[in-house]
Amino acid sequence: MQRELSSGVSTRVLFMGKKSPSTVRPVTVGPILGAVAPDSARVWGRGGEAERCLGVARIRCRLDGDEAEYSDSRFVNMKPHFDWTGVFVFPKLLPLTKYEYQIGWIVPVVTPEGNLEVDMSALDWSGIKSHIFSTASDERQHLRSFVFGSCQYKLQFSQGKYSDDRGDKIFKCIGQQFDAGMQTDALLMLGDQIFADGIEKNVDSYCELYRDHFTEKNLGALMARLPTYMTLNDHDIEASWPETDTGKARATTYPAAMHSFLIYQMSHSPLMTLSAGGHRIEGIPQKYWYTFKDGCCDFFILDGRTERTLDENNRKIISEEQMSALQAWLADKSEGVKFIGSCVPFFPDDSSGSDSAWGGFTSQRKKLLDFIRENKIPRVVFLSGHVNSAMGSKVTFADDPDFQIVSLVGGSFFWPFSKQFVPSSGSLEGAEGYSVEHATEVIKQDNFARVTASADEVTFDVYSRKNKGLARATFTFSS
Repeated sequence: MQRELSSGVSTRVLFMGKKSPSTVRPVTVGPILGAVAPDSARVWGRGGEAERCLGVARIRCRLDGDEAEYSDSRFVNMKPHFDWTGVFVFPKLLPLTKYEYQIGWIVPVVTPEGNLEVDMSALDWSGIKSHIFSTASDERQHLRSFVFGSCQYKLQFSQGKYSDDRGDKIFKCIGQQFDAGMQTDALLMLGDQIFADGIEKNVDSYCELYRDHFTEKNLGALMARLPTYMTLNDHDIEASWPETDTGKARATTYPAAMHSFLIYQMSHSPLMTLSAGGHRIEGIPQKYWYTFKDGCCDFFILDGRTERTLDENNRKIISEEQMSALQAWLADKSEGVKFIGSCVPFFPDDSSGSDSAWGGFTSQRKKLLDFIRENKIPRVVFLSGHVNSAMGSKVTFADDPDFQIVSLVGGSFFWPFSKQFVPSSGSLEGAEGYSVEHATEVIKQDNFARVTASADEVTFDVYSRKNKGLARATFTFSS
């Protein structure tokens, strides 16, 4: 008996009658649980560097602790030009429901016609670890809690022979909170997931750096079971990009960085279009910003790096297309809290005069401030990293007592050097009438931030890598 499957695989897979067992091998990087909606989930993994590498995955529901039968195995071709990685899409799931999945890879038999031959009934999954997650909420009143931060530097010595493991310890702490029953619905990584400043600027070098970072024990364990969302900052390309952009760098560094960024950070995100049946990702993205929802929270994850214009007479941190999309999203009359993920702070500004954050693009910032105030858009919260410090603050307007925008800055996850960020307060540069008020002190040690949100308020907590509470602030929204 023989049947065919083409979904998710460009070469046909032939499912054959029972033969000798095929041992499923563990992924070499991952798995990463990416975008999770109320009715679907995306799981990413990397196979082995084989001439033919076929990713396999399966899922089952865990209602009330019961273990249903696993679904039929799904298959994805893991090809060398995507560093032997693939993304599985599990559709038709139930909201707020626990699921268990396994993912691995096999080397299939290749028929003379070039098809891949697999005996699905004889796959041996005994050596593959399972992971449990919960789908998102489709109820707007549901409280959500998530963690975020940025900047995980990896300190290495003796030409990479030894490395400092402190950068991974912060993720152990997040996992311990989760295991202790603290509600944790997502992990947001807002830039500088890698520091590519000193590497050769080619795809292989970037991918090697991602493999090194994403196989760290505690980070890997966390990303396998928490929905993980990412965006890039300058170090994911090279330090201070695009200020360092030259004609040569645009033609060599940038394509290599963005191809690896697509493979390791974007492929499992909501950015990627799903096929008509919702069973696989498809297409090549033409942008790097995206949106998603979970319970009372709406998210817009910005691309604050690749669309910058540095012309002194027309400085822009995001394109007009992205600005228009952001404004439309803000004005959609959603009843949710509007979280905007930015790789750099919207405010407060760095008193040192650095122009790499929104304070260096005052015209666009004022345009966005005015849009939110004039359209009376409530419950707007910016999330960011970049400055290797954490703090909470808000901006108000002199003639509008009901106006408020919150800024929450988290991280660094690990930065073993001095932290120089000194936030400004009072009037906001380039925005007459707007003022910044700090709600916490500046936390200048490695940390992660936790946000717990309802339609009425947002609570911001900052923790050290030893699980010590460092700061807390609650921001209440006017009705």
